[in-house]
Amino acid sequence: MFGIEIGLTGALLGMFFLCILLVCFFEFVNGFHDTANAVATVIYTRSLKPVHAVIWSGLMNLLGVLASSYLFGMAVATKISSILPMDTVLNRSTHEAIAMVLAVLFGSIIWNLGTWYFGIPCSSSHTMIGSLLGAGIVYAALPENSGKVGVNWNEAIKIGNSLLVSPLFGFSMAIILMFILKRLIEDKLVFKEPEPDHTPPFYIRIILICTCTLVSFFHGSNDGQKGIGLILIVLIAFLPTQFAISPNLDHLALSRRLQLVEEKLVAASAENYELEAIMCNKAANAGTFATFLAGMDRNNVKDVMRVRRQIGIIAKDLSILVNEPNAFSNKEDLKLVKSTIGELKEYTTYIPFWTILAISFSLGIGTMIGWKRIVITIGEKIGKRHMTFAEGATAELIASSTIGLASGLGLPVSTTHVLSSGVAGAMVATKGIKNLQAGTVKNIVLAWVLTLPATILLSGGLYMLFRLFV
Repeated sequence: MFGIEIGLTGALLGMFFLCILLVCFFEFVNGFHDTANAVATVIYTRSLKPVHAVIWSGLMNLLGVLASSYLFGMAVATKISSILPMDTVLNRSTHEAIAMVLAVLFGSIIWNLGTWYFGIPCSSSHTMIGSLLGAGIVYAALPENSGKVGVNWNEAIKIGNSLLVSPLFGFSMAIILMFILKRLIEDKLVFKEPEPDHTPPFYIRIILICTCTLVSFFHGSNDGQKGIGLILIVLIAFLPTQFAISPNLDHLALSRRLQLVEEKLVAASAENYELEAIMCNKAANAGTFATFLAGMDRNNVKDVMRVRRQIGIIAKDLSILVNEPNAFSNKEDLKLVKSTIGELKEYTTYIPFWTILAISFSLGIGTMIGWKRIVITIGEKIGKRHMTFAEGATAELIASSTIGLASGLGLPVSTTHVLSSGVAGAMVATKGIKNLQAGTVKNIVLAWVLTLPATILLSGGLYMLFRLFV
C-alpha cells in the first residue's frame, strides 16, 4: 500500500495507522487555525463568499505543498523530522519511539483544539515544536538514558529563532508598507472599512484575492511541510528500515563513491599544508563510512539508523571543506565533492508522494469546516474598529512574503502570528497603538508566550504516560 511493505501486525499495526490518522487530524485542526488566517481578510471584506474562498485557499495550499518539493526541496519537513534523534531512540527500543510519537501528536492536537475553541489565533508551529521538545527533553531526562541526547538542539534553536523573529518582522514591515501606501495611493476608499452587505470595488477585490492566494500558497509550502515532517517521524519510528534512508540508496555504489572522495581528499591534502590535518581527518571518516556501507544490512535497524546518522556527519564534514576557498586546487575534485554532498542529503530526505497529498487534503478540509472563529478574531477583534481594505492587503502581502522567504531558507514560521502581527502593525500605522484592542492582543501574546512551555509539559507528561502502556 502506497509503496509501503508493512511488516507490522496486531497492536503495532493499529498504532501505525492511528499515528498516520493523528498527523492528518493535526493538519485538519491546523486548517482551523492557520489556513483560516489566509482567508480571513478576503472573507471579512466580502471580496469572496466563504465557500469560494475556502475552496480556493485549499487548492492553493495543495499547490503550495506540491510546489515546495521543487522550489524549496522539502527543507522544512526534514528540519522538523530531525528535531528528535530517532536513531538514538530506536537503538534503545521501537516502543520508546512509538510512545514519543503518540505524545507529540496528542499533545499538539489537544492544545490546538483548545485554543481554536476559544477563538485564539494560536500557532500550530509553536504547538508542534513545543510537543517535540517536551517528548525529547523527558526522554533525555530518564535515568536509563543518562548522557543521551533527546533533542537536536542546533535545529531546535534555529527553528525557535525563526518563530520568535517572524512576528516582529511582520509587525514592523506592515507599519512601513502602510506608510508607503498612504503616500502613493490617492483613492481613499482603500483605507475605509468594508460596508455591511456590500462587496468592494472590483480592483480591490482582485488585490485581496491575489494576496489571499499568495498566503495560501506559501502557507502550503511551509506549514504543509511541517505535517509531512511529522509523518516522516511516524514512518521512521514504525518502519525505520524502509524510511530512515531512501529506498533509492544503492549502498554499494555510495561506498565506491566515498572511497573515491577519500582518495581525492588525501591527494588534495598533500598540496595544502594549512588544511592537511583537517582534510586527512575528513578523508579517514569518509573511508571508514565507505567500509561500513559495503557490508551493511538494509534489514537491520541499527545498521540503517547508523547510516542515517553518518550521512549527516559526512555531508557536514564535506560542506566544511567545500566552503574553504583554498581546499581544492583541482576544480573536478571540488565538483565531485559538491555532487557527493547533494547525493548524501537526498538519501535522508526521502518523502513519499502520498504523504504530500494526505497533508494537503487534510489542510484544505480543515479550512472549510473551522474557519469562522479565527476569521472573526482577525477581522474584528485585533483592532478597536473593523479592518480596512488596505490593512487586510498589507497584512497578507507581508505574511506571504515572510512565509515564502522562510520556506526558501528552510525555516518553519507561524502563519498565525505573522498574519496577526501584520494586521496589528497595519492598524498601528493607521491610528497608533491605541487602535488595538488590548484584550485580544493580550490573549494572542499570551498564547504565543505560553504555547511552548504548555506543550512541552503536556507532551512530556503524555510521553511518561504512554511509555507505561506501549
